[in-house]
Amino acid sequence: MSVLEKLSSAEAIALEDKFGAHNYHPLPVVLSKGEGVYVWDVEGKKYFDFLSAYSAVNQGHCHPKIVGAMIEQAQTLTLTSRAFYNDKLGVYEKYVTEYFGFDKVLPMNTGAEAVETAVKICRKWAYEKKGIAEKQAQIIVCENNFHGRTTTIISFSNDENARKNFGPYTEGFIRIPYDDIQALENALASSPNIAGFLVEPIQGEAGVYVPSEGYLAQAKALCEKYNVLFIADEVQTGIARTGKLLAVHHENVQPDVLILGKAISGGVYPVSAVLANDAIMNVIKPGQHGSTFGGNPIAAAVAMAALDVVKDEQLADNADRLGQIFRAELTAYIQNSTVATLVRGKGLLNAVVINDTEESDTAWNICMKLAENGLLAKPTHGNIIRFAPPLVMNEEQLRACVAIIITTLKEFEK
Repeated sequence: MSVLEKLSSAEAIALEDKFGAHNYHPLPVVLSKGEGVYVWDVEGKKYFDFLSAYSAVNQGHCHPKIVGAMIEQAQTLTLTSRAFYNDKLGVYEKYVTEYFGFDKVLPMNTGAEAVETAVKICRKWAYEKKGIAEKQAQIIVCENNFHGRTTTIISFSNDENARKNFGPYTEGFIRIPYDDIQALENALASSPNIAGFLVEPIQGEAGVYVPSEGYLAQAKALCEKYNVLFIADEVQTGIARTGKLLAVHHENVQPDVLILGKAISGGVYPVSAVLANDAIMNVIKPGQHGSTFGGNPIAAAVAMAALDVVKDEQLADNADRLGQIFRAELTAYIQNSTVATLVRGKGLLNAVVINDTEESDTAWNICMKLAENGLLAKPTHGNIIRFAPPLVMNEEQLRACVAIIITTLKEFEK
């Protein structure tokens, strides 16, 4: 087959099935173009994107400012490694630390790499600053967390699909229930070896679970009381997704360690970052952590453009306003629905709970029908559908999408 020959959806799916590892179960839609809130499949059908590449495309598909920054830098200098300085990294480091209010940043590429980086920084801080005996540091995490799928990260996951037959597992983690402040205090008080508390401000992959009001602020206060690092994983919830620049800002919390990824590049290029102040970040010395591509010139240029777009286009305010409309409209419908029981979320990170078991295929079938009706979404945990459109969406588009969702749900009412 010629590389110039256009594939059909069936042919593209068959190629992935034959030559690719089967580590994903995508909806059978083959996309070939994106612009703003829309994507098109290879046959030319147009869809509203209501997943945003798991909140990586907050700024919309192929935003011209971000793509322009990437092209310009790619034509000048792409990669030096960190063996040398380059003229973009320091500018980006100053920009991003001032943007989020930290002293230093450690740049990486993917969300999972950033989580691993934060775990390493936390442990090293524990041994060198807190005085915990080497190899004894423990980090508290929450049940139903999703921080990635590396060997260390799955070690503290309770998702058996992600864990089974990948052991032996990494030790040093204590798992507690999410949104349970007493459980956190009990864990903090249980040992002098607690180094950090790693938490998603909203559990996205688990089904968009929003904690009780005050949970994050109380958790941060407890971490301060016990001299423990509060580590916020904002890979999915950050960069304006929930109606604030960071989800922790809903409770005026400044984490000790901040983990970012996904939309920090607008979905144009793999960029992630760990931010912290000098007292924490300075435990990392030359040769102790790094990445060939971490902090490369393209990443730096793209991230600055992507973050400019968030501020210039007031995407956090837009997400907050449209999210309220979305939840109000869906809540009104659900009051008399037999197929949907609940809508929850913040900003434009929302989920609808389907009235069926996790093992059922109802949510999958609804997503298939949504695609047929021109809107792309995906189930999580079997009976929950996550809805997270690009934050550049306007109210007219949002209301059109709500109409599609309600029309589709009506087809499944009993």
